[in-house]
Amino acid sequence: MKNVLTYKGFIGSVNYSADDRLFFGKIEGINDLVTFEGTSVDELENAFKEMVSLHIEDCQREGKPVEKSYKGSFNVRVSQELHKQAVQTATAKGITLNQLVKRALKREIQDL
Repeated sequence: MKNVLTYKGFIGSVNYSADDRLFFGKIEGINDLVTFEGTSVDELENAFKEMVSLHIEDCQREGKPVEKSYKGSFNVRVSQELHKQAVQTATAKGITLNQLVKRALKREIQDL
């Protein structure tokens, strides 16, 4: 699993720069670019939490949504063989390919 931080429902990426000896990241799933950094794990976590809180405050003050909006549809690229197997599985189950994909996504998300 990828290293991430979570706070107030937000996810922050975690990276390390060996050249700078610095942890850094950004808040994911928002419309703005909000970054944070620290020289230790504690500093990184505190900076992330501070930036999340500041982001929420800024958005509320400016009347902007705090999270990115999602349409509810997206394209998924898979191999021809996986596509064929997915269609065959959906057909055998008596459901649509879309329903099969939604079930698989829900199952994967519940495992977190």
